[in-house]
Amino acid sequence: MKNSMEIKFKAIVENEAFARNVVASFILPLNPSLSELDDIKTAVNEAVTNVIVHAYPNSTGYVTMKIVTQDNKIAISIADNGIGIQDIERALTPFYTSKPNEERSGMGFTVMESFMDKLEVKNSKTGLTVKMYKEIENKHSEKQQQVVGW
Repeated sequence: MKNSMEIKFKAIVENEAFARNVVASFILPLNPSLSELDDIKTAVNEAVTNVIVHAYPNSTGYVTMKIVTQDNKIAISIADNGIGIQDIERALTPFYTSKPNEERSGMGFTVMESFMDKLEVKNSKTGLTVKMYKEIENKHSEKQQQVVGW
């Protein structure tokens, strides 16, 4: 079955946990393992943090998060209407940061890429969109059913 949702929230630090909890709640029917759930929440947190830190340097804007699930596949889009990234290829390089004086590690995209199956980063006329994809294994679901005798 296909399911989808879209939510828009202010790009402020207080909403990082909100974004993690929204994605976790929405994908729970897919029965992800705790490890898969943590990976997805971490990737979403990194994407939202990037918007907060980089997209709106002189103001506060919004984050739009879209999630689509179908069978055991998840697609997550984190978008903003900010300034975008001038050099996406460079930004995807581990340890690169455009804000070295702010103690940034430059590992946000690397974390997203390592925890998800696929990562896409695209500029548009109206900001930046990060799309992340993950397939849930569902092997643990069969084991859980056997344990409880289903």
